[in-house]
Amino acid sequence: MIKVKNLSYTYSDGTQALKNISVSFPEEHIFAVMGLSGSGKTTLLNCIARFLEPQSGKIFWNDMNIRAIKERDFRTLLGVVFQNLNLFPHLTVLENMTLAPCRLQGRSGNVVKKQAVEMLERLKIPELADNYPAQVSGGQAQRVAIARGLMLKPKVMLLDEPTSALDVKITREFARWLRELKSDTSFIIVTHDLPFAEKAAKNGIFIENGQIRNSGQISEILPQIKGQ
Repeated sequence: MIKVKNLSYTYSDGTQALKNISVSFPEEHIFAVMGLSGSGKTTLLNCIARFLEPQSGKIFWNDMNIRAIKERDFRTLLGVVFQNLNLFPHLTVLENMTLAPCRLQGRSGNVVKKQAVEMLERLKIPELADNYPAQVSGGQAQRVAIARGLMLKPKVMLLDEPTSALDVKITREFARWLRELKSDTSFIIVTHDLPFAEKAAKNGIFIENGQIRNSGQISEILPQIKGQ
């Protein structure tokens, strides 16, 4: 479980993006961090992912400060899929998926390739194995990016605005697909897409001006947000 306690972060220009945030992310769940642009939700994701170091407060992984975990071990525990996906354009889908397990974890190339093929089959996109990122749709690329992250077998995966490039129909399918994957890993989704959050997750928080304004079941949060 990830626990955030009294977290605050201020950028160099004086903008206070997070103000004394405390929240716990349960295991084996899809948890939504909701908010409008500039609310601080992506800053929270970057602090959890250790890309930003907060000025005050701490983040714990099962009662251990995440700053005390070795970098290589931490990157195995936690995966991140950014909004722009960061797929390597010069590598095929299969090569994108096998690179990190082989390079970072030293796993056998043949074994990893077999696992990658099985993953693509499970996600119903085996025909994309030899395609390059430029040859797949936005929804397919999103699946590939998550499949690549799952190849490292993380305990938690952070998704930054995963539906930003998807149409309404693909967004619905993507929410259903995530629910099918929550037995493999826990997801923390950062999103401004409230209907998607409602379809994908049961619990979450709504951040506004760097503070948690609402928390709990999303079905209860959304009416409160609309009423504010």
